[in-house]
Amino acid sequence: MLHHSTTDTIVAIATPPGQGAIGIIRLSGPEAIAITQAMFRGKDLATQPSHTLHFGRIVSGTTTVDEVVVSLYKGPRSYTGQDVTEISCHGSTFILQQVVALCIAHGARMAQPGEFTMRAFLAGRLDLTQAEAVADLIASNSSTAHRAAMHNLRGGFSTDLADMREQLIQFAALIELELDFSQEDVEFADRTRFYQLIQHITEATQALVQSFQLGNAIRNGVSVAIAGKPNAGKSTLLNALLNEERAIVSPIAGTTRDTIEELLNIRGILFRIIDTAGIRTHTTDVIEQKGIARSRDAMNRADIVIYLFDAPATATSPTEMADLHQQIADLQAAGSRYLLVGNKIDHAPPGTAATLLQATGQPVICLSAKEKENVTQLTEALYHLVTDGTVRTEGTIVTNARHHAALQEVLRSLDDIRQGMDNNLPGDLLALDIRRCLHYLGEITGTVTTEDKLDYIFSKFCIGK
Repeated sequence: MLHHSTTDTIVAIATPPGQGAIGIIRLSGPEAIAITQAMFRGKDLATQPSHTLHFGRIVSGTTTVDEVVVSLYKGPRSYTGQDVTEISCHGSTFILQQVVALCIAHGARMAQPGEFTMRAFLAGRLDLTQAEAVADLIASNSSTAHRAAMHNLRGGFSTDLADMREQLIQFAALIELELDFSQEDVEFADRTRFYQLIQHITEATQALVQSFQLGNAIRNGVSVAIAGKPNAGKSTLLNALLNEERAIVSPIAGTTRDTIEELLNIRGILFRIIDTAGIRTHTTDVIEQKGIARSRDAMNRADIVIYLFDAPATATSPTEMADLHQQIADLQAAGSRYLLVGNKIDHAPPGTAATLLQATGQPVICLSAKEKENVTQLTEALYHLVTDGTVRTEGTIVTNARHHAALQEVLRSLDDIRQGMDNNLPGDLLALDIRRCLHYLGEITGTVTTEDKLDYIFSKFCIGK
């Protein structure tokens, strides 16, 4: 469990593990400056202004550990709201460990995961959505994920929720005021306006809930399994998508025995492309059987399945067409999102695309993985399947499962409020539903929270943040 006391001083390495040109040790707490000064030979840090840099030496007794630059941030004008120092030294793992050990010897405590950001939250420097956006920003691996995290870090999501809470609180106060005058039979809260407000908040909340599918894709990437029969060209397609020779390609069916996973960035969305072993019903090869089992597992777990087949063979063979129909039925029964992709179109007779469309009754992307013909059409189809054609990074996109769950509870509470008004429930019962809605809105930003919830959230952070 995290220490929620902010009266002690914590220390941690803030840069990634391993050697580098520079390593940074961060301290926060009431004794941060004094502890740093105790091992620093340079200016008197206590007398220096905040937000300044100071060159000097870190010493242990009479031994110089390293020449460093100390960054000084005096509370409350710091990330945590406390006195903060950052010691920039050479990036040797040995040096960093020596400096941390000296900090601890002078009275600091090793920070736990997320403890610096938790202190920022407890000091009111950030609300909970902004604190979580810090972790998202650190983990962002695409321009879209970066923009979404920055929007939340700057308080965009918090502002949306604060507006909802403020309007609900005003009406809740008026309804509860009516309870004080229950004998007078007066109505302070305009029910018509309240209906309009509930409708407005419901629509805004529904938009946030619906954005989670895109937000989850932005944050975690989209898993895409390339599946199909042996020698359909799955590995060739992977290479064409990546524009490099990543997978071994040969005319021998069953060359790919295990899944291969690579990342593909399509207009700011990360797709995890998984090349699977060819699927066929009968094989005596034990290794191939295991590869096929892994392929089916990858298909079941993937967000999207690209089912690749030999376009000319399928268009001309009733047996191949029957197999394709069976695969489509299996994908639909599993509830999979999928794209049908006919390969080797460069060897197909004219009219093959029209034949496949008519036979399957659904869109088929026809391409040549070997010649990289129409591959862009596939990447566009993947992008549109995830984003519906638009990534709205200028607004709030919900990327956090905790936020999504709380927003769903907000929707249920709003529905209860609406039904209560329809049934002319008394004000005291209506007020309970409004309070429940306010509770879940507050839970997202941390206005309402518990120690256990904070422990869970901040334990997911890296040590130095």
